[in-house]
Amino acid sequence: MIVIGVDVHKHSLTAVAVDEAGRQLDELTVAYPDEVLLVWAARLGERLWAVEDCRHVTRALERRLLAEGEELVRVPPKLTGAARGAGKERGKSDPIDALAVARIALREPDLDRPRPGEERYRELKLLVVHRDDLVDERRRCQQRLRWHLHQLDPSLVVPAGALDRAVWLDKVGRWLSRRTPEVQVRIARDLVGRCRSLTRAIVELERELATMSAQMAPALLELPGCAGITAAKLLAEIGPIERFRSDAQLARHGGVAPLQASSGRTQRHRLDRGGNRQLNCALHRIAITQARVHPAARAYISRKKTEGKSNREAIRCLKRQLARTVFNTLKAGDALT
Repeated sequence: MIVIGVDVHKHSLTAVAVDEAGRQLDELTVAYPDEVLLVWAARLGERLWAVEDCRHVTRALERRLLAEGEELVRVPPKLTGAARGAGKERGKSDPIDALAVARIALREPDLDRPRPGEERYRELKLLVVHRDDLVDERRRCQQRLRWHLHQLDPSLVVPAGALDRAVWLDKVGRWLSRRTPEVQVRIARDLVGRCRSLTRAIVELERELATMSAQMAPALLELPGCAGITAAKLLAEIGPIERFRSDAQLARHGGVAPLQASSGRTQRHRLDRGGNRQLNCALHRIAITQARVHPAARAYISRKKTEGKSNREAIRCLKRQLARTVFNTLKAGDALT
């Protein structure tokens, strides 16, 4: 079978075809997207497309290839970089990258493939990211508002987190309305209005995310410490659970599985600082909550501490167990649908 590696950019793409031994057969650079690409590929015979996984620029190409009945795999960019550095030809170019993508597809049997239902998870992730952006924007507004309030009256005390709540925004607004409408007061009142508007938008998004999570994976919400927003983030980062053959693969994807660091007679593991950090963050949030309020998790952490692990190491072990629980929960739910 011929493998076609594709390196995609906003306005062009480069495709390189290789045989089963990884020898380059042909190369093409075209505007993106372009009918010439499909005509060129058709004469190569039976083929597999390998696309570097940058879905913000490859989504249109993936849709077109799938609509034409083509077989497609996604290659993680980090594998492309490693393969490019290990190749004989030094440097970086679109043909070099496309060749690396094709050769990775030849040697890696378990690359991700587009799956039915992915669009739901994409929409969920867009909403999760948008909600996080709004939270960051509100935090910046709150910081600026606090600065102006301190300038206006250093004795004014606004508790931490108070500006997230409408009641405190109303209090601050009334306090500002009683002051002389100088420039700084006007700016502060404008920031109060922005904080109020952002809070309303965030609350509406959180309700929508909780509803979507309950529809897509209701069993996930029964996991202690996994509320609507955390469940939405898990689903958005994991996607269709069929992507993962085992809980170990999911744990590796989330960076919660220890890495081998052995040599000779020394057998040891080290912390994985890679993986999907958003997924890792969601698992960490659940672990911290369970460590505080869930009896089974507290007993597990105590047992790990008696084995000589620190509290931080015990939390890491709990996160690995949570990856297994999340995997089994989503698998069971998927089997019922």
